[in-house]
Amino acid sequence: MQPPEEGAQSVIGAGGRYDGLIAELGGKPTPGIGFATGLERIVLNLKRQEVPLPDERRLDVFVAYQGEAARSSAFRLASDLRRRGVGAVVAAGDRSLKAQMRQADASGARYAAIIGKRELRDGTAVLRRLADGQQDTLPLAELASRVAPA
Repeated sequence: MQPPEEGAQSVIGAGGRYDGLIAELGGKPTPGIGFATGLERIVLNLKRQEVPLPDERRLDVFVAYQGEAARSSAFRLASDLRRRGVGAVVAAGDRSLKAQMRQADASGARYAAIIGKRELRDGTAVLRRLADGQQDTLPLAELASRVAPA
């Protein structure tokens, strides 16, 4: 795509097939594709065309977990929440629970769902309302209905 207003810097996205690239680098012949885009150019063109941006969706639940065993449960919970229309993310990296809770506060989420060893064993999560710290332990199956946006 090439907006005419940009002159020499007119391309905002390009791509192609790279079927021979892996073989050229010493690997087996493998089909391939690739693309690149200039995000700043896309934003400038959206502004120039006065394209209305969607409202930013607020994060509903930040899922924190304690220990490696709870990690996959945390990802399953976040995935289930998203399927039910609840905005959810899982803590990034291998941080301590305390660091994850700081990340939850900074994320702007309404709630933190915490899965530790006991919760993992019981099929529950601690649901903490980040605005005031009030918390309850709920079965994972009930969590989505409790946090669904109004």
